[in-house]
Amino acid sequence: MNAPTHFAPLLRILHWLMAILLLAMLFIGVSMVADLSPRHSVLVAVHKPLGLILLVLVLIRLAVRLTRPTPPLPGDMPAWQQRIARLSHLFLYALMLALPLVGWAMQSAGGYPLALHDSLPMPPIVPQDARLYALLRLAHTVLAYLLFIGVLAHLAAALYHALIRRDGVLSSMTTGSGIRPTPGGQ
Repeated sequence: MNAPTHFAPLLRILHWLMAILLLAMLFIGVSMVADLSPRHSVLVAVHKPLGLILLVLVLIRLAVRLTRPTPPLPGDMPAWQQRIARLSHLFLYALMLALPLVGWAMQSAGGYPLALHDSLPMPPIVPQDARLYALLRLAHTVLAYLLFIGVLAHLAAALYHALIRRDGVLSSMTTGSGIRPTPGGQ
């Protein structure tokens, strides 16, 4: 069976939906900690359930990614770049999982209820503890900055593939037109 030249439509939809939501979350998070105006409570009220939604989406995305074939990287891409690409994807997935889990744990440690909706409260996942809350708050902030850096690096790599290499890597996740076959096969 030939390797696919593009990502499955469901993976592309999840990728772009999550990209939009993650960027929104990063900007909401920065605004939330820098703003003590009346809109602070609105930002918090959006941030918490959106974090839980992103956790569900990343779990779905991982399940789909593990069950659907994905296109190989271009065969003429240096091995070290292929290793970095694979590691950077693992890094992004780890952060997309860790951030909402640490946020949930932070809220639990702080004694702040977390709910997807008023009628769907979530159980605490760690005991209430002020020191743990402070540690998790710092961890949540550091992970958010790492995710932002990872997203910027991912964007830079996508632009490199689209504008310099012109190898179809970006289009395999956008239009689905796919990765350019390597001369001589792979």
